[in-house]
Amino acid sequence: MPSPGTVSVVIDFFAKEKFIGNELWRWAGLFALLLVSLVAGKIASFIFQRQAGKLKSSGQSPILAVFMQSLAGPITLLLLAAAGYLASAFFLMRKVAEQFWVNCCNTLAVLAAGWFAFKLVDVMEYVLLKWTSKTETLLDDQLVPMVRKALRVFVAIVVVLFIAQNIFDWDIASIIAGLGIGGLAVALAAKDTLANLFGSVTIFSDRPFQMGDRIKLAGHDGIVEDVGFRSTRIRTLMGHQIVIPNSIIANEAIENIGRRPYLKRVLEIGVTYDTPPGKLNRAIKIIQQMLDARSENFPADLPPRVFFSEFAASSLTITVYYWFAPPDWWAYMQFNNDLNLELLERFNAEGIDFAFPTQTVHLKQG
Repeated sequence: MPSPGTVSVVIDFFAKEKFIGNELWRWAGLFALLLVSLVAGKIASFIFQRQAGKLKSSGQSPILAVFMQSLAGPITLLLLAAAGYLASAFFLMRKVAEQFWVNCCNTLAVLAAGWFAFKLVDVMEYVLLKWTSKTETLLDDQLVPMVRKALRVFVAIVVVLFIAQNIFDWDIASIIAGLGIGGLAVALAAKDTLANLFGSVTIFSDRPFQMGDRIKLAGHDGIVEDVGFRSTRIRTLMGHQIVIPNSIIANEAIENIGRRPYLKRVLEIGVTYDTPPGKLNRAIKIIQQMLDARSENFPADLPPRVFFSEFAASSLTITVYYWFAPPDWWAYMQFNNDLNLELLERFNAEGIDFAFPTQTVHLKQG
């Protein structure tokens, strides 16, 4: 245990020795304040994060969970600013240095508030997602991230301008006015960006497609994956991702394959020319019977149709029209497969021969 004399010497040392105009006890106090604020901030952040996790997992109050999570980050910065304010009460500084110190503390406090507002956008995003989930279109769901990004950019700009004008006394109006000359050049450079932005507005207002739709656009055929402020991403059937500027989409014809109500098939069946009329009529009836047995796959207002349509070059042609619903491509292909197999079996059983291109060549003698 140190003797009273040693303690007195240490106290004397911290009370009288100076470093950059401040006694060592003031430096020790500053260090202790900053250390305590950082530790307290980390503890508070951990508590908020933990409580937010519990609320999320229980599903009791998701909005409160997002709110507490928004506080978890800025709380450390806010406590650090508070420690700086307290330190300025006993730490000796020149007027210029003191003003700079206070400005730094003010900046930390504003940054903490801005960070909180930045994270608070998540609460609005949660509310918007809950609202858009009730609508049928998926473009509304895609609009929510865009609104979130816009709000966060807005918050960041407001925070920077507030710090510049109110803390560091910059004349923002003069700075903006000074940028007026370069504004024209910036506007010209941003012409394509603005065109893409207006293109995205057109997409969200007209809704020519939604997320997950298969579309044909500008020579590309694929699934819509993402719609942003600048461009739309399409995943082609080959697996490639195509990024198309929204300005192009706004001026292009869009074929929305995903919104088709059915899939149409035109099947041409050629039978040989030596088929008698009775067998040809029987062939038409067989096809009609097969289609009638599958009537649940056709829209009520578009029944299938079968016709002896043409005397072709090498066959008597029977044309079959049908519209398959719902427009599931793989179900449609399986339906065609089953129909084709049954048609082959029944024609073979009836002795109806399929035609194939043939030619008869007559050779002139001598």
